Amino acid sequence: MIRLSQVRAELDEMQKPLEQLAARALKVRPEQIASVRLARKSVDARDKGDVHFSLTLDVEIAKPLSRLPRGAEEIAPPKPLPAPGSRRPAHPPLVVGMGPAGLFAALRLAQAGLKPVVVERGKPVDERARDVETFWAGGALKPESNVQFGEGGAGAFSDGKLNSGIKDPRCRHVLETFHRMGAPEEILFMAKPHVGTDHLRQVVRNLRREILALGGTVCFETKLAGLEIEDGRVAGAVLESAEGRRTLLTNDVILAVGHSARDTFEMLHGLNVPMSRKPFAIGARIEHRQTMVNRSQYGAAANHPALGAADYKLSVHLPNGRAAYTFCMCPGGTVVAAASEEGGVAVNGMSYFARDGENANSALLISVAPEDFGGDDPLAGVRFQRKWEQAAFAAGGGDYSAPAQTVGDFLARRPSVHGGAVRPSYRPGVKWTSLDECLPDFVTDSMRQALPMLDRRLHGFASPDAVLTGVETRSSSPVRIERDARCRSALQGLYPCGEGAGYAGGITSAAVDGLRCAEALLAEIGTE
Repeated sequence: MIRLSQVRAELDEMQKPLEQLAARALKVRPEQIASVRLARKSVDARDKGDVHFSLTLDVEIAKPLSRLPRGAEEIAPPKPLPAPGSRRPAHPPLVVGMGPAGLFAALRLAQAGLKPVVVERGKPVDERARDVETFWAGGALKPESNVQFGEGGAGAFSDGKLNSGIKDPRCRHVLETFHRMGAPEEILFMAKPHVGTDHLRQVVRNLRREILALGGTVCFETKLAGLEIEDGRVAGAVLESAEGRRTLLTNDVILAVGHSARDTFEMLHGLNVPMSRKPFAIGARIEHRQTMVNRSQYGAAANHPALGAADYKLSVHLPNGRAAYTFCMCPGGTVVAAASEEGGVAVNGMSYFARDGENANSALLISVAPEDFGGDDPLAGVRFQRKWEQAAFAAGGGDYSAPAQTVGDFLARRPSVHGGAVRPSYRPGVKWTSLDECLPDFVTDSMRQALPMLDRRLHGFASPDAVLTGVETRSSSPVRIERDARCRSALQGLYPCGEGAGYAGGITSAAVDGLRCAEALLAEIGTE
């Protein structure tokens, strides 16, 4: 197999057979190409007057070449994940949480024949989606069924990005599994793959069905309320549901609770499970017209049908020593109400696969260090998040409306009384005010420094009509549940996992960490 990198294709050339593009790159006739697979596709827009695609092609040819051209290399097929063994523990393993980390951990254990018990404090994804829609329409917030809690985790209401900065062979396995579970084929080759919230829900349902088909058990609206410990080892898990409390006998718990399970963090802290404060970032969602982003990124090619909605990823180091960056950019998406506690406002972003909405949005975040939290215990970051979410609730009028301010007013340090050309997409609605009421001074001062600097990277980013909606506090977990190199807590039998434990930062990396923890558990009990 030959891998061809940086194969140029004009915007209209993707209609051609890949064999033609491969033959041109290898300087052979198309009939000499035995097979070709698109491994990677990205947009090269560094020169706005020459926007094109850059491809990576995996090619098999009829007869060997005497010499490989520049940019070509021989590659070996990927290695499969290790095969499961045959030993079984005395009690079934427990997986807590059904975000990507928990789902992939449970699937791996089920494939090994261990028949895991999977518990999720929220509801199945379809019921959860109905509760979320009701809340967005002005109904009551359900603390156990919202954007943070329920089947699919927080990523179920996001852009569904699957790109990751980690270099792990399991990433390919995650993408292939997503595709097998119903995600579009393009996620296997796009440089920045995404599934959108609509396809992601289908994937989540199918993952659950496969876990059940392999002998696993899934319990919704069931929360981990405690752990039974004997001689420094997990001996059972206390589960709480509408039927009351019960103890599940288990010696192995994969803890994939997500970054918003604050009560679980408190329970673990009470059990003296080693935890520490973790840096994260807070700020607001910034919203622009998608057409502006397209023009800024693609120039005259902005309306070409092969390109779709443009995205961006920006960062800058500020003179005050902090970092400012955009996060979870949602092309053609909406700003969503992401609260999980009564009396607090938190925002996030979401896109459907088509990314065809009027606006683009992303988080504009400022780094926050543990010394900013106002406490030195492991849960100080949780209290810091809650403080500013409650301030945003008050600034928004106390009805889950979100405080919003135009960028022009924000930079001029005056409260907004109305918006401009960019219509805020947040539901249940926004209250025009000043974000200085609901973010720390060092955050708003840093955002004011960052906006003009980021505008030089993306022209129009600091447009006066752009909308800032607050507050974004759930960018990552504020705690780290300590584990060793084999994913084990000091409490034997506990495997802290995913974003909630502080070891992942997105759907793919969380899924990979779920696989890693499942493999560590299997190795520990001697099945691998």
